[in-house]
Amino acid sequence: MIVFNLLVVQRGHMPVARRTDAVLFLVAVVWGSSYLAAKTATAALPVTSVLFARYAISALACAALLASRRRARRWTRAEVRAGSLLGVTQAAVLVLETYGVAHTSAANAGLIISLTIVLTPLLDRTAGSRRLPRTFFLAAGLCVLAVGLLTSSTGLHALRLGDALMLAAAVVRAGHVALVGRLTARRPMDPLHLTTAQTVVGSALFLAPALVHLPDLAHSSATTWSQLIYLALFCSVFAFLAQTWAVQRTSASRASLLLGTEPIWAVAVGITLGGERLTVWASLGAVLMIAGTYWGQSIERTHRTTTAEAVEAVETVEEDRTRPAPTPTGV
Repeated sequence: MIVFNLLVVQRGHMPVARRTDAVLFLVAVVWGSSYLAAKTATAALPVTSVLFARYAISALACAALLASRRRARRWTRAEVRAGSLLGVTQAAVLVLETYGVAHTSAANAGLIISLTIVLTPLLDRTAGSRRLPRTFFLAAGLCVLAVGLLTSSTGLHALRLGDALMLAAAVVRAGHVALVGRLTARRPMDPLHLTTAQTVVGSALFLAPALVHLPDLAHSSATTWSQLIYLALFCSVFAFLAQTWAVQRTSASRASLLLGTEPIWAVAVGITLGGERLTVWASLGAVLMIAGTYWGQSIERTHRTTTAEAVEAVETVEEDRTRPAPTPTGV
């Protein structure tokens, strides 16, 4: 059975909705702590080495999980195609995030990446639903203001490299989340197969850039290796498996809402364990970012529900119109 099902919740002891929420919430906690772990690891090793080690360890762990299954499940072409494509987009997200957190604070990184919550519905509009309400764009504007406060907390200046990379990562991650939903919606796919494909693709992508620094990686300290293992097993294998598993069992809005607690944990870990400090303006930006993302998600969720109900009502009316009238019978 999948690892997170055994460690977090057991079937029969918790309703499906609560079990899914618990898994997504734990993913948010793990990802929130990943920024400080990645920042510390990149202080000892080049970013490409960190990413290669993260993916390679993850791939080995996935292979072990596949081998431990009592009944091997056949891979489908859809799983290979989806996993390979998601592996490329996930690698793009991680390379931007890891370079970004290396040049900014862990707290800032976690807060800025939360823009994904308001960016995902914008990218998902191609599905053909009605236009988002104006209030959603007000919430998005609040998030943009929050980014300005976070990146200019010590005075007006050009956007820092790390913060700019995290902004780019938020955009790419939003596209990745939307893609996960589209590729897995209404299609039975094995989360472990998808995760394995992603980790293998990521390992292949970062192998060549990391070759030069493999000796440094091999001679890294125990502390660095513990951070790499944590990033691989918890922030990659567990998180990728859990996210894919949960998204298939809940709505995209619900998943984004729970995963949206990630920046709160990023700030908490950065301050308590990393010794980071937020200025007054940065603290205001943090509050506005969290408020804006939750407000925007609430608006989008309500809009999606209303749209679905309207579509269902129209379809019902059309069915009634096209249904043949009953033939009267004489006595």
